[in-house]
Amino acid sequence: MTHDLFRQDAYRQTCSATVTAIDEHGIVLDRTVFYPLGGGQAGDAGTLQLADGSTIAIADTRKGKDAEGRPTAAIVHVPAPGQEARLAHLAAGAPVTAHIDWARRHRLMRFHTATHLLCHLVPVPVNGCSITPDYARMDLHMTDPLDKDALTEGLARLVAASHPLTVGAITDAELDANPALVKSMSVAPPRGSGTVRTIRIGDGTTLIDLQPCGGTHVANTAEIGRVVVTKIEKKSATTRRVVLGFAE
Repeated sequence: MTHDLFRQDAYRQTCSATVTAIDEHGIVLDRTVFYPLGGGQAGDAGTLQLADGSTIAIADTRKGKDAEGRPTAAIVHVPAPGQEARLAHLAAGAPVTAHIDWARRHRLMRFHTATHLLCHLVPVPVNGCSITPDYARMDLHMTDPLDKDALTEGLARLVAASHPLTVGAITDAELDANPALVKSMSVAPPRGSGTVRTIRIGDGTTLIDLQPCGGTHVANTAEIGRVVVTKIEKKSATTRRVVLGFAE
């Protein structure tokens, strides 16, 4: 099991940790600030600094799987190619310091929060999502056309309004009683612990968005910056794809 520190603090960039396992898939730590691929959001990259000061570059982060391919509570840090010599001297029990690529992570946080704003502007089910450092896309279950400029203006208003974001939780029973909170048609909220993590955008009097989500986000919409709709595509008779980019 890996203690996922990013769930409580998406701004934490580093942590000390101990290697608990290493194999051909990657390195498992007892705790980490690295977010694993999931919910449409790309896995983190960065480095693991070893006790002798050398580093292992991490190209991706994934959720662990058992021999039958079922998900586990482990988080696997996938090394970049060409580091076999350093990996050969790494073993379970070794201390490391994990450092995420913060510039990359922050772009992911900004894009992920922007997709929640898009859910507010276009309140329809989501049947696909991809959040990368370079762009974000959402596939919306709808047949009506969308206006690129109108959506960009709507996003700008919500960003400029500086709406706060808070991480919360609801019980499985509360989620069952409020199925409309689940916006995604393709990704089910993780269950099993009795509670489900939620992301709320808005203060006590203004609710912009509330939905189950395990990803990383900025603390205030103002931090997103200038996000624009770069493309709208008709992917099928019932799907409109919206692609977001940063105007930087």
